[in-house]
Amino acid sequence: MSYFSELGLAEPILRALAVKGYTDPSPIQRKAIPSLLEGRDLLGIAQTGTGKTAAFSLPSLHRLAQDPKPRQNAGCRMLVLSPTRELAAQIAENMRGYAKFLNLTVQCIFGGVPVGKQARALERGVDILVATPGRLLDLIDQRALTLKHVEIFVLDEADQMMDLGFIVPLKRVAALLPKTRQSLFFSATMPQAIADLGRQFINDPVKVEVAPQSTTAERVEQFATHINQAEKQALLTLSLRAGLAPDAEEKASHGAIDRALVFTRTKHGADRVVRHLVAAGIPAAAIHGNKSQAQRTAALGGFRQGTVRVLVATDIAARGIDVSGVSHVYNFEIPNVAEQYVHRIGRTARAGATGVAISYVAPDEKPYIRDIERLTRVKLDPLALPEDFQNQAARLPAPSRKVEQPQGERRQGGGGQRGGNGGGRGGQPRRDGQRGDRPQGERREGGEAEGERKRRFRPRGPKGLGAHKGAVKRAG
Repeated sequence: MSYFSELGLAEPILRALAVKGYTDPSPIQRKAIPSLLEGRDLLGIAQTGTGKTAAFSLPSLHRLAQDPKPRQNAGCRMLVLSPTRELAAQIAENMRGYAKFLNLTVQCIFGGVPVGKQARALERGVDILVATPGRLLDLIDQRALTLKHVEIFVLDEADQMMDLGFIVPLKRVAALLPKTRQSLFFSATMPQAIADLGRQFINDPVKVEVAPQSTTAERVEQFATHINQAEKQALLTLSLRAGLAPDAEEKASHGAIDRALVFTRTKHGADRVVRHLVAAGIPAAAIHGNKSQAQRTAALGGFRQGTVRVLVATDIAARGIDVSGVSHVYNFEIPNVAEQYVHRIGRTARAGATGVAISYVAPDEKPYIRDIERLTRVKLDPLALPEDFQNQAARLPAPSRKVEQPQGERRQGGGGQRGGNGGGRGGQPRRDGQRGDRPQGERREGGEAEGERKRRFRPRGPKGLGAHKGAVKRAG
């Protein structure tokens, strides 16, 4: 008998877990599920990859299955809010797997796809809705969705929500939810601002903390190479070339690379890195806020399947990617928020595996490294440049300048400030959490799709969708 069956979970859920091969719970599942089955609110402090989705999904699905109700038009019984599209899609996919043998529907909504299609999918109601805040409020404004039937509410990655500027939308969602509900609040860290936000959603919660805050994965080897910014690209190219080679296990300094995640601070920087890698014969793809949803899905799909073994990302991916087999994480640029480093390197060493994290530290980034070491209580081991680095770097091919874009462009394929990742009027942050192409600000992008603001002028869908004056006025 497995632990999950001992809890008394519904038989269809146990069957779905058996299909997935799940028998032993993670620490957060062991601590959270019993209280959630009792209907308690929960405050969970845990990073992505600790088993949170199953921790809140399994007891919630059990509760919904034990109390079947007809679906309400434009309504949902369970709402899960996620900060990024990728994480929302991942949660929805996992919940569909757990609900495989239940008569429960799971729908996922986020920016980057036509709003009308999502509105039509909600017309007859769903049991479980996974959403990003911007698109959720779009559909509410257009009267395609109501929250008055929500019985279970989950706010995931609360600290990332606040970092992306979702505090005002979250307060609005809180006001729209029924007073009587079960609420679950998850965050990787719990500073005072997050705790204050939590009090708006949860009541007398059970607190579950599965690891000390801001600790890094114990199985990740962490290194730092001090190097000039202009030399980083050559070092990355040479390192990846060595690690991806057939004889990498013997010759590469830190073993063969299965899959590598490379983090940059900006979107333009991510594209530039990919161009250099491709020019050097290294298949790579970029994922960030300026990519269309189709491009992001294709890049992530190729990375999961192993056809593309190098994925270059802004911090949008730090919490939205859960891919097994990520052996190496490269911090091409150091985040100036120390907690973000923890999330980045947490993409490797998952499910009992080991991993390697290598940071390229320019002179002006040394203070960031000191903050990271202070937070994690881990001293990054120094890593020297490869032998004959300068000569090898000089022989690397340069990418074609035909595909270079001016630094000031706000989106791919065109200039101007409308669409793309530009801010709202007067430079104010948009509701979807994006704040334009500031030199340092791009690390904070990642909530909704570029161009979503433009769509709010012409929502597609059933007759009359978005036609009322309130929606049109707010769209401007």
